[in-house]
Amino acid sequence: MKGIVFTEFLEMIEDKFGYELVDQLLEESDLPSGGIYTAIGTYDHAEMVTLVSGLSKRMDIPVPDLLRSYGQYMFTSFTRSYRPFVERADSAFALLSSVQHYIHVEVRKLYPDAELPHFTIEQPAENHLRMHYISERKLADFAHGLIEGCLATFGETATITKTNLTDDGSQVLFDIRKE
Repeated sequence: MKGIVFTEFLEMIEDKFGYELVDQLLEESDLPSGGIYTAIGTYDHAEMVTLVSGLSKRMDIPVPDLLRSYGQYMFTSFTRSYRPFVERADSAFALLSSVQHYIHVEVRKLYPDAELPHFTIEQPAENHLRMHYISERKLADFAHGLIEGCLATFGETATITKTNLTDDGSQVLFDIRKE
């Protein structure tokens, strides 16, 4: 997992809960990296699971809620760091539709070893988008937050229905209907 996912997660914790919590979380977690992350580094996905689980226990916030909040936060970060991707789209659906065949292609140019989820996207109507998420990392709640962040960035509202297609959460369908 790319280091930017870790560095932004720790920044979110600091922004929302303070640096002391970040420090405590890193000290209490037995992380192979020692909790030392660089944005361009690559780290074991299990470290993110450890950090999210630890934060969940400390703050008494369910893991899915934390991941969604983090997805929303991360989308805001992406809009600062990768503004051209956002400016290229005229709507949330246009940007979401470009994830697999444009954005992930560009991300792989920057980070060839990035392990990204796969999305199959269909748009049955102008106000309706379906995103089929596939990932062994099972971070669909994070993806859900990214979708919410995208909609908010474009000032759009939608109902998002998330359906697990597999028991382990490695395949999820997001049914998004603009209001």
